[in-house]
Amino acid sequence: MRVHVVSDVHGNVEDLKRAGDGADALVVLGDLIDFVDYLDHEKGILGAVFGPEKVGHFAWLRRNNRGPEIASYLRSLWDSLSDPAAVVRQAVREQYAELFAAMTAPTYATAGNVDDPTLWPEFTGDGIRALDGETAEIGGLRFGFAGGALLPPGGTLRRDLPWVPNLRTEAEFDGVLDRMGPVDVLCTHVPPRVPELVYDVVARRQEYGSSGALRRIHRERPHWSLFGHVHQPLSPRTRVGRTECVNVGHFKQLGRPYVLRW
Repeated sequence: MRVHVVSDVHGNVEDLKRAGDGADALVVLGDLIDFVDYLDHEKGILGAVFGPEKVGHFAWLRRNNRGPEIASYLRSLWDSLSDPAAVVRQAVREQYAELFAAMTAPTYATAGNVDDPTLWPEFTGDGIRALDGETAEIGGLRFGFAGGALLPPGGTLRRDLPWVPNLRTEAEFDGVLDRMGPVDVLCTHVPPRVPELVYDVVARRQEYGSSGALRRIHRERPHWSLFGHVHQPLSPRTRVGRTECVNVGHFKQLGRPYVLRW
């Protein structure tokens, strides 16, 4: 059996078209959308809506950790549109139309934090299954899926903004994990909370990994734990007991899937 796994696609449609070549199945671990393209400011949803100059300034604010200014600047951009939520949803739909059409192998997908899973039913079906807190049997193994990323402790989502990231509290994420029951392969967007898996060496910060996923690995010892989210991890893989924990790679930049064989 051969399964190809991708995560953090961020709009890389051309390579996604080939990601399932030679595979019995394709597993997609989220972040399909390219919301802000930090390498090419003309691309991404912000680039399409506001243009490269404004995205360039936003990227500069992010690089220099100008938190309060970032919020104020984004607000000024949204306020320049008469219906920013409608504009963003239309841009997301246009990206999804291309991205889901590129998945030609039998596909099992869960959403990332830069995704809008409420729109996925418009594009799934015809060989593409969206799963969250659910399982699928692939080649005799039970794959379990949990999407989204974690809210910082004490954090809240701003529901009044045109774009709301797909984030969950730890308790909500743990509830999604619990719904799926025992699995042979644990598929999440975020890594288990293991120091070398959650630290991004380029951003120089720790992302939020899942303690619940780590507890599940210790308790149930699945064959694999597969995930993405951290684009430049300190370590792309490690073993926790008998479980091989693998960051399948930043597909937008790598353009190739992680290959799972058994």
